[in-house]
Amino acid sequence: MDADSDQSLIAERASPVTPDELLSLKELDVLYQEDTQTLWSYMRPSGRPSFTRTMLADFEQWQSLIGTKFGPGKIPLKFLVLGSRAPDVFCFGGDLKLFHELIRDRDRAGLERYGHRCCEILHRNMNTLDIPMLTIGLVEGSALGGGFEALLSFDYIVAERGATFGLPEIMFGLFPGMGAHAFLSRKLGSAMADRLIVSNETYTAEQMYDLGIVHHLAEKGEGLTVCRDFIKKSDRRHAGMVNARKAMKVSWGLELEELNRITELWADAALQLSERDLKVMTRLASAQQRLANAA
Repeated sequence: MDADSDQSLIAERASPVTPDELLSLKELDVLYQEDTQTLWSYMRPSGRPSFTRTMLADFEQWQSLIGTKFGPGKIPLKFLVLGSRAPDVFCFGGDLKLFHELIRDRDRAGLERYGHRCCEILHRNMNTLDIPMLTIGLVEGSALGGGFEALLSFDYIVAERGATFGLPEIMFGLFPGMGAHAFLSRKLGSAMADRLIVSNETYTAEQMYDLGIVHHLAEKGEGLTVCRDFIKKSDRRHAGMVNARKAMKVSWGLELEELNRITELWADAALQLSERDLKVMTRLASAQQRLANAA
């Protein structure tokens, strides 16, 4: 995120109504903009930009606080935005280091627990925490694996040109287990969903826009501006857009039980990985860590 734009947003926000608990999260920065009734949230990972247990705990607290403090009769909220402070990275997805440890220990329950937590967070986000608002994923870098899956639970995705999307799990013998099949099959059809899941290809923001996954493209460094323009233009149509999205989700019929069943298949598959697969997983985690360090 551009530093000048960030400072501009902070200056405009300065809202005294932001709950203190939201401001004290360890790996999420939260800014409430009162004039647009928008909650801006940014992942601020302490290490590799992935969904570690610490990050998941922050997301669970984040959702609980938003559901308790915001909405009709409380702090008004029309838009919820999630971006990332990690340079050139939205999120690398699941915690590969943790997966490696759990697989080594034959800890299926640990894998399943991790997956269920992710599914619950995504399912609550898909249902906008039962608040009549629109959710927006702001992508200014790489969204891989679980990072890509998480974005699929948002109502709208704004992505900068140069941002990339991919599901690399197949390269080490796994599949994305926290939402990709359920969301992509509904958005694109099962054949196209399968193509994306097993291709091990990296897709550009432009390709994702052509598929309808990304809703708005921004030039490099202009993601925040495009996001704010979208919020401004959507304000008058907000009620119609919220209810149109609700209708779409009714047609999906996506229940948490379905997401959990898939993640349980993922946990079973993880325990079948070979020594070679685990080495590939480790190399990928190390490469992503080097990229994050360089950035």
